[in-house]
Amino acid sequence: MTLVLGPVLRHVGETTATVWVQTEQKARVEVLGCAADTFEVCGHHYALVPVTGLEPDSRIPYEVHVDGAKVWPRLSSPFPDSIIPTRGPLTAGHARILFGSCRYVKVSDRKQAALYGLDALDAYSARLASRPVEERPTALLLLGDQVYADELTPQTRRRIAGRRDRHPDWPDDEIVGFDEYVGLYRDSWSDPEIRWILSTVPTAMIFDDHDVRDDWNTSAAWRRQMAQTPWWKDRIRSALASYWVYQHLGNLPPEELEADPDYQRVLKAEGDVWPLLVELADRADAEIDGSKGLRFSFRWDMGRSRLVMIDSRNGRILDGGHHVMVGDHEFAWIEEQATAPGDVDHLLLGTSVPWLMAPALGDLETVNEIAAGRPGWRGKLGEKLRQAADLEHWPAFRESFDRLGRLVGRVAAGEEGRRPPATVSVLSGDVHHSYAARAELPDLPAEAARVHQLVCSPVHNVVPLPVRVAFRLSWSRLARRAARRWASHNGAPAPGLSWRKLDRPMFGNLIATLVVDGRDADVFFEKPVTAASLGELGRFDLTAEEKPLSEIANGSSAQLQSRTPSSRSQGER
Repeated sequence: MTLVLGPVLRHVGETTATVWVQTEQKARVEVLGCAADTFEVCGHHYALVPVTGLEPDSRIPYEVHVDGAKVWPRLSSPFPDSIIPTRGPLTAGHARILFGSCRYVKVSDRKQAALYGLDALDAYSARLASRPVEERPTALLLLGDQVYADELTPQTRRRIAGRRDRHPDWPDDEIVGFDEYVGLYRDSWSDPEIRWILSTVPTAMIFDDHDVRDDWNTSAAWRRQMAQTPWWKDRIRSALASYWVYQHLGNLPPEELEADPDYQRVLKAEGDVWPLLVELADRADAEIDGSKGLRFSFRWDMGRSRLVMIDSRNGRILDGGHHVMVGDHEFAWIEEQATAPGDVDHLLLGTSVPWLMAPALGDLETVNEIAAGRPGWRGKLGEKLRQAADLEHWPAFRESFDRLGRLVGRVAAGEEGRRPPATVSVLSGDVHHSYAARAELPDLPAEAARVHQLVCSPVHNVVPLPVRVAFRLSWSRLARRAARRWASHNGAPAPGLSWRKLDRPMFGNLIATLVVDGRDADVFFEKPVTAASLGELGRFDLTAEEKPLSEIANGSSAQLQSRTPSSRSQGER
């Protein structure tokens, strides 16, 4: 008996952890004396082992046994032991949070490999393996596009072309069935460096469009177009079912898993649970009374740092005249989690698509939303542009953009007499360039949290030169002013806040790290230099008083002043 994939270390608390595995066949999986039986989906076998009774503030080496036989760590493994780093009062004020998005699988063709460059997460893992265990991250946040179901490698194309049971209506260049999704995850997570880092760093995940299909849930028109495609129902069922198995389950803490009726039905079922997952996927995809039948948003508490991950893809409500990023019921849950009682020094809001983009792009997306909502040829043209140019981020859902801004403002100011956090950071990916932006919200007190948009994308993908040029221009002052005048002329209101990038946008394969120490926070972005090292591209002190932009050196890393308790930013607003 061997592991097909895993172990993947998922949610970790003070005394608990969950470990996900995929096995060859039905089995009983044991970790640190805690065990779980596998469940079967279309002939594939999975287990999520709840590990309990752990010591807080500890780094606990672990092994995985399947039907009594040790299968992890592997014999002759070049990597150090996998550990479970539990939370606790001693480490509550410290965290090292790794994040990024858009990780295309490694390719074997030399020309393609050179085009895609070095995988930043792979390089980070190789470096981490030689470092002390104390330097391992508190968490890894994968912010979308873990697999690409619509951009296939030659290997995947050959694999699906060789399937005799493939339906004739299914396209040759896209993944459709659950078995085919299994192949994607196996390709993405089998790499030795990736497999090791996933086994030893608690990992949270959320999907974006390519996990399902490019432009997924862009608009109601897009949903109607795809519903008419003969293979779409099979595709969305397979996509959501595989996401639930491979990514979503491990996001939930043990108490939520125990209370989750879908998961409990799966554990109690005999034989293949695919029919249960078909019903689950249909319910998750359906829009009924302005809400979805399944919530994929979740919350992690990491000491005094809190993560609220927002499902900004499947959570969209687009039918029946609605046009919001997240339905009212789910957004209310997000607001409740972000403002819940607790000693929070740093609030992290994860969303696969950015909230604050280059201001010119934000205005463009808002104008497009207005145009696409009009009748006649203007609406049709606006919809075509929306899909062709991927105009579907938070500014393209202006009601939701403003609601998120109000939530950020309330948290940053401190509610009900509570001390505000030191920082509120929105972590995102998707847009194939990385940046740190500082937001200024109106009417905040001097002691309010500093607010930032932090984007890291891609971890491993291609960014063509014309795209780089377009993104650089979109951040320019001239583009911002021209777009604002044009947007105002077309009826788009000005945002209720302002923001600016802390340095030029960064391109290429990157991984970002948010480091918190008490109420101080830094974020830095790194780019692979060799297969086993990364070089720092930009570093920003999120709790520092910032220099005016004219004083920042032309290099890639902005040097920022230290903060005093009453300091306010003197930078350009």
